[in-house]
Amino acid sequence: MMYDENNNAGGYGGYQQNTAEYHYQDWKPETPKEPEKKKKGSFFNKAAASIAFGLLFGLSAGISFYAIRGVGEAVAPAQSEAALEAVDKAEETVKEAAETAGNIANAESGGILGANTAALTTVTDVTAVVERVMPSVVSITNLYTERDFYGQTRENEASGSGIIVGENDTEMLLVTNYHVIGGADKLEVQFIDGEKVEAYLKGSNAKMDLAVIAVQREDIKDSTMDAIAVAKLGDSGALQVGEPAIAIGNALGYGQSVTTGVISAVDREIEMDGITGTFIQTDAAINPGNSGGALLNMQGEVIGINSNKIGGAVIEGMGYAIPISSAQPIMEDLMTKTTKIKVEDASQGTIGISGVNVTEDVSAAYNMPQGVYVSQVYPGTAAANAGIVKGDIITEFDGTQVTGMEELKGLLAYYAAGTSVEVTVMQGSPNGYTEKSVTLVLGNQSDISQTQ
Repeated sequence: MMYDENNNAGGYGGYQQNTAEYHYQDWKPETPKEPEKKKKGSFFNKAAASIAFGLLFGLSAGISFYAIRGVGEAVAPAQSEAALEAVDKAEETVKEAAETAGNIANAESGGILGANTAALTTVTDVTAVVERVMPSVVSITNLYTERDFYGQTRENEASGSGIIVGENDTEMLLVTNYHVIGGADKLEVQFIDGEKVEAYLKGSNAKMDLAVIAVQREDIKDSTMDAIAVAKLGDSGALQVGEPAIAIGNALGYGQSVTTGVISAVDREIEMDGITGTFIQTDAAINPGNSGGALLNMQGEVIGINSNKIGGAVIEGMGYAIPISSAQPIMEDLMTKTTKIKVEDASQGTIGISGVNVTEDVSAAYNMPQGVYVSQVYPGTAAANAGIVKGDIITEFDGTQVTGMEELKGLLAYYAAGTSVEVTVMQGSPNGYTEKSVTLVLGNQSDISQTQ
């Protein structure tokens, strides 16, 4: 923090002594004169004069010594070295004197220069932090198929952000929001150098709106590997309201950009998709495309994962991020999952059910576990063969928590027919719900005519 010191000129006042002649006999005490009122503007006139004096002094001295140096070199080139050393010393003395004159001018002007300097330094410079962290932030493009009201399909894309949080022998691992990659036919990552590489789902947690994706190291150029970096994670539990915050992300899909603000609130409870979570609130702008990007402290540590979905477009100056201390255990678990590659639609596996979402509100109202309520099981399908019945609630699929039917469909896109998958269901009983794990051998699309 920089401080602007105002040095008050003075210390010893100047005294004038009247020495007018007078005759002892004619002497009478003079009536004291009333002090003159200071004229308006005298303060600024004095400041301007002092500043001008300092500048004029420095300029004049500089010209003089420049002339002396030139004459010295021209007249006595053989003996000029010693003379020039003397001139250099004199120049240093003049510079010090000019600096002193400037300080005096500043003090005489009531610290005007200092005040201006302080005003300029109130804008926080985050260039060093951004330069260090930007290589660990990526842009993500979600290429997906959109179906309209009439059943017609078209290719579309959405933009988001991600953070490089780890690596293994074969992959670079990135964290982002689940809603950034949900429903993707293909994921594309763009690194800081502009290089674009396909990415694959590692694991997801829709309830926390988190996902980890992987890029194969063999797909990344050596020059790109040299340009990127793994982000350093901080401690969101140590945040204080009012401390600076920096947001980096692919705002509006235009590429990486930076916004700044402060931590507006911590432990802010927000409901999203029927699920209540605790988030960091900041006034650093978080716009569409920023989701999955980094919220940083001034040490360049990731303290949150930005999510535009939480705030939406109806507010201004209120952005939200998932606290990194809450996200980290989930991230570390997802990073250990087997990387998933989508299969062709024709070979995609099926479960053989119809289901209804059990949201957080429904769960609280009816004392039911969150997940997919099985409303129908089709005969001869994977679900029927595994013993799943109507009324069961699917809560996990192959180790991934399931909160709704759309998420379950999204997960099935990575599994081919004939694949064995462990599924966790909650089965009702007079004493409540009991957890049960079953193994499904996913069926073919031809097994049922209905979509699951």
